[in-house]
Amino acid sequence: MRYVAAVLMAVTAFAADPAGFAIWRNSELKGKEKALAPKMDAKKVATETFANYGNHSVMAAHREGSGEAELHEKTVDISLIESGEAYIVVGGKIVNTRTTAPGEIRGDSIEGGTRYKLAAGDMFHVPANIPHQMVLDPGQQVTYVIVKVSTP
Repeated sequence: MRYVAAVLMAVTAFAADPAGFAIWRNSELKGKEKALAPKMDAKKVATETFANYGNHSVMAAHREGSGEAELHEKTVDISLIESGEAYIVVGGKIVNTRTTAPGEIRGDSIEGGTRYKLAAGDMFHVPANIPHQMVLDPGQQVTYVIVKVSTP
C-alpha cells in the first residue's frame, strides 16, 4: 500500500506543470472570434486576458473596426493574427494625442507612418515608444493574440 501511494505521489509530481507554464491550444484560439464578437465595446473591439505574469501578459482581441493610434512608453506588443485581415500602421506621429494612463498615449490616427497588410498567420512586433494603429477596411474583422512585455 505504501508503495502504491509513493508511486502515485511521484507520478503526480512529474505530471504537474511548472509554475507559470501555460498552453493555449489552437482550437481554443480559433474559438475566440465567436466568443469575443458579442462583447465588443463602442470602439468595436473586445479583449480577453489569458494570463498576467507581472512583466508580461497574454491576451486575445477581436476587432470589427479600426483601433485608436497608440504608443506604449514601456511596453512591447507582439501579435499573431489568428483570423481575418487588417493593416498595422507603425511609426510617424499620433494625431490629437492624449494620455489615457501612465505611459499610455492614444490618438485619432497616425500621420506619416508605414502601413503593412496583415492576414491569418502573420505576426508582428512593435517596440516600446513606437506609434502604431490597427486599421481595418469597412466590413473586415480580425482576431489576434497579443503578448505585452513591460520594459524597464
